[in-house]
Amino acid sequence: MGNIVWLASYPKSGNTWLRAFLANLIANCADPLAPNKLKNYADDEALPERFAELAGKPSHELSFEEIAALRPRVHALIAQRAQGTRLVKSHNMTGSVDGHPLYNWQVTSGAIYVVRNPLDVAVSMTHHFGLSIDEAIERLGNENVATANDELFVTQWLGSWSRHVGGWVEVAQRLGTRALVLRYEDLLEKPAKHFAKTAKLIGVQDKARIERAVKHAGFQTLAALEKREGFIEAVDERTRFFRVGRANQWREVLSREQVARIVHDHRDQMARFKYLPAGF
Repeated sequence: MGNIVWLASYPKSGNTWLRAFLANLIANCADPLAPNKLKNYADDEALPERFAELAGKPSHELSFEEIAALRPRVHALIAQRAQGTRLVKSHNMTGSVDGHPLYNWQVTSGAIYVVRNPLDVAVSMTHHFGLSIDEAIERLGNENVATANDELFVTQWLGSWSRHVGGWVEVAQRLGTRALVLRYEDLLEKPAKHFAKTAKLIGVQDKARIERAVKHAGFQTLAALEKREGFIEAVDERTRFFRVGRANQWREVLSREQVARIVHDHRDQMARFKYLPAGF
């Protein structure tokens, strides 16, 4: 068994919130951590430096196939250089690309996956990625979606929302007690109860410590810290990363036809997580 615990999600589904809680839990400080300090407590498998190190050239010059071939070696390098358990963020789907696995399961010890209602994911994507609603809906249903390979991050293979979610559910079932699948909406409704499950997975069961980390990672706290100190993961200085942080935003934004398109594309996984709206 390895030492990497994956912190995985489809984009705009609560990954940063999860990392904020775990970072504050590990730091165990009297004051909340600034968003820009989250990177000190969880790695990111898509950072370019290790790919460049193994390839012997800048990562943004690598082809998609070269990145896919390097990924298992990058994961092994993260595990090798870690001191004990290492939390690692990822937006990759499961499976393989060009015959190369997107995850090195030999160095994996566990996983936490956060799933969010795709109706709300679509709305959040419009603000973060500068897409129209219809473009976001199309992207959610596209089996071949991958991010760009640039100087900030190497390519990440997302696939469709349904493929992403379904693949990670299968992984969690295989990992058993070493994995969690959490709904974003449950984290909103009962954060202490559900974040406590993630704390237990990494070996922390101190109730007071968990409650303080939940408070430090509250949306209003994170939004205020971002406004004061900025956040490197925001698209630009004018766009807030921690924007609204609530469920069912889609009811105020999506048309019935747009809801129907999302349900048509993702019915099975939406039903699995009780996301199907009444009448659909």
